Formats: sequence, C-alpha cells, structure tokens
Amino acid sequence: MGPVKIKDNIYWVGVLDWDIRDFHGYSTPKGTTYNSYLVVDEKITLFDGVKKPFKNQLIESIAKIVDPKRIDYLVVNHVEMDHSGSIPDIVDLIEPEKVVCSPMGKKNLIDHFNRQDWPFHVVETGDQLKLGKKTVSFLETRMLHWPDSMMSYLTEDKILFSSDAFGEHWATSERFDDQVDASELFAHAAKYYANILLLYSPLVQKLLAKVAESGIEPVMIAPDHGVIWRKDIAGILSAYGKWSRQESLKKALIIYDTMWHATEQMANAIGEGLRQEGFDFKLFNLKYNHRSDIMTEMLDAGALLIGSATINNGMMPVMADMLTYMKGLKPHGKVGAAFGSYGWSGEAVKQISETMREMGITLVGDGLRVKFSPKKEDLERCVELGRLAARKALEQKTATPLPRD
Repeated sequence: MGPVKIKDNIYWVGVLDWDIRDFHGYSTPKGTTYNSYLVVDEKITLFDGVKKPFKNQLIESIAKIVDPKRIDYLVVNHVEMDHSGSIPDIVDLIEPEKVVCSPMGKKNLIDHFNRQDWPFHVVETGDQLKLGKKTVSFLETRMLHWPDSMMSYLTEDKILFSSDAFGEHWATSERFDDQVDASELFAHAAKYYANILLLYSPLVQKLLAKVAESGIEPVMIAPDHGVIWRKDIAGILSAYGKWSRQESLKKALIIYDTMWHATEQMANAIGEGLRQEGFDFKLFNLKYNHRSDIMTEMLDAGALLIGSATINNGMMPVMADMLTYMKGLKPHGKVGAAFGSYGWSGEAVKQISETMREMGITLVGDGLRVKFSPKKEDLERCVELGRLAARKALEQKTATPLPRD
C-alpha cells in the first residue's frame, strides 16, 4: 500500500502486516499495521520506523513523495523492535542530521544497535523542534509502555503522533476512524488496551491529565498501530479514561479448564447463581478461548470465577498459562473465587486462590472443591458461590481507587 496524505505536507507512509497472528501472546487475527509518518517542511522529518522485514515497503512509500535521502530528521518515539527494527538501515540510507529521541530512547537505541555514532538529539517533555513552518513539541510518556516512550505533537496542525497509545492491532486498507465500523474499531482498541496498557493504568490517568493541562487539543491522533483518529477523538480519550479507571459493570467471567466435564458442570452452576443475582456472566473454556480475548472481557468485569481440575498435583497447564498472563497485566478492583474438581489430591483450587490473592483480587471464601463428579448438593454450593460473588462485587463496585505508581 502506498502513502496516504493525512494533511497538507503530512503523510502516512506505514505498512500493513496482514499475516501476523500473535504479538507477545496477544492474538491478532486481523493482523496489524506499523505506522510511520512523513512531514515535508524545510526540514523533512520521518516519525518512527517499521518492523525490519517491511523496511523496503517503507522506503518505497517515502520515495513516492520525496527522495528518502532528503530526510533531515528522524524522530524515534519508541524503541520497541516493531517500530525500530528498520532504523539502522534507514539511518544508513538517509544519513539524517538528527536522530531525535528521549533520554531513555538514546540509551535503548545504543543498547539495541550499538551505534553510538548516530547524531542523537535528545529531547524531554516541553522541548520543541522547528521544522520550518511547523513545530514539534515532545511529551515523554515513560512506561507507556516502555521507559523510552514519548509522543510528538505537531503544534500548528494539532496532530499528536501518539506512539503505542490509542492504537489497535488491526490491518485495514482504510486509514481513518471515520472510514471503518466504529463498534469494531473500539473493540480492537479495547483489546489493545487490555493486553498492552492495562498494567500501566495509573500512568494512563496521569497522561490524560497531563495532556489536558498542557493545552494539547489534537484534531488528529496518529498512533503507531491501527487507524488514525480524526472524528471521534473525544470517544477514544473517554474510553481510555474509563478503561484506566477499570470501571466494572454487573458482569462476571467464569474462566475454567475441565478434564472430564466435572469442573464444567460447576462452572455452569456458578453461572446460575450469578444470574439469580442479576449479574451478566460469560463462560470461557480455556480449550476454546484465547487468553487475550478473555483479558479484553475482563476490562469491565467485576467478578472472576476461576476453575480447574487438578492434574499431577497442580492446575491444568492452560490455566497456569492464563494466570501467568493475567498476573502480569494486573487487573484491579475485582472480586473472585476458585473452584474445581479433583480425584485424590485437589491442589489446583488452592493454587488458583493463592495466585488470585497475589493479584490483589478480593476472594470470596477459600475456594470450592468437589471430588470427582458434583452431586446435587455440590451444585447447590456452586450456585451459592455465584450468588456470593455477585453480592460482593456489587459491594466493591463503590470503586476502590487505583493504586498509585
């Protein structure tokens, strides 16, 4: 796909990756984009690179606008390899006057590529760079989601090059939010937030406040993945506010793996208890549901009921995978309980409970275990567990404040 003009003398020159299906354990069934932006002024400036295998496509797109060797400045907003993998080749080709990056960006570029000879120009929050008629202001966004991350704001045009914030993993030939289905767009944006930025939610809240205080009022938000926001900027900013506060609905997730359907029977009975208390719930059998889709549903869930059969004195392997992934993303303000069936030892429920406790999840009881297949009275206890979890989640919905970093 060739370049796309997004405003006078400003172009998207990124690439589409239609085939990628996994991004660090996050499923990407509709691919992604690696967005790069070219600003043509007295000083021609390229904002961000692309993943290394796509460098030739990037260079070909640039060449349709200007000779790549005419580029004066290269701005590196983020050093992760899906953006910086092509940077060494680009620097060698264009020989820029300046490689603009944050203090940690310089360190990380040197650590990655061992190129101390590059013409680094280090910027911090509030610094500006004149391109001619246009001016770039910089805003460091450390740990959103790497220590080197920053955003670049084209002040005259009010375009925010937002790096990995406000993006989506979604390959589409359309380049703007008003050219795609809004519900699908926000679903992709929610999945992106839940699987990449959730653990940095306190920092997201600080960023939103900092943007408001700084007077930045973008008419476009141009992220490094997905489409460019030009119509519903208020919508994505509002969504980030809601997601970062982790506001919960009357909604529960029942996440489980089962061996001979006993734990599955327990899951269904727990769902009945939730229903009786007016809670919506969704069942996720880990054999058929991907961890990253479950994390997306977790954004607005108030209760998590997590169950596993016991195998070899532990939980089912796919459950261990789910909990490891979930623990790293640090969901906040949830109520939970563990459940599961066992044959002769039954350690899985205790292990799940311990992991949930480590995550700061408010536990309802010590977990519910059933030996072999659940009897009528066992299923009644499962129903009651669902009811208790719903009640506790409603109590907690009065919003525990997010932990401060």
